Amino acid sequence: MTTNSEYEVVGLGLHYEDLPVGRKFRTIARTVTESDLVAFINATGMTEVLFTDVEFLAHESDIKGRPVPGALAYTFAEGLLTQSTMQHTGFAFLHMELTIENPCRVGDTIHVECEVVESRRSKSRPNRGLVRTSNRVVKHDGTTVLTYTPLRMVKARSTG
Repeated sequence: MTTNSEYEVVGLGLHYEDLPVGRKFRTIARTVTESDLVAFINATGMTEVLFTDVEFLAHESDIKGRPVPGALAYTFAEGLLTQSTMQHTGFAFLHMELTIENPCRVGDTIHVECEVVESRRSKSRPNRGLVRTSNRVVKHDGTTVLTYTPLRMVKARSTG
């Protein structure tokens, strides 16, 4: 990466010191489109009739509208977080628990609400922190789509 000291670099992620327990923030929103659904199911092979057959949806499914895989909502959430919190500072995704609570559909606009629930210095790497957040993916109507609790290794500004 070429740098020019005359210009401040913007868009960098949050450091360990920026993520104390109790901090809350949310991402910008993103609308899920039909093209997103088609690209995702083709890229992943998730060609389940629930996502590919509108006649099945109309006559046999309990879910109305065009549902998208929970995995798509999760990956979009991670994309929204990467753009705003992890550039140059997120080093590893170590663990998570995930719960799908409600369907996400084509046309839904989602954002991520995060609360830092664990934040500690790494014992093996003092220039890193371990940060766990409680993340809630929320639709425009306030409905929770899914929740997950990632533990990440994050760059620190100092060694302690």
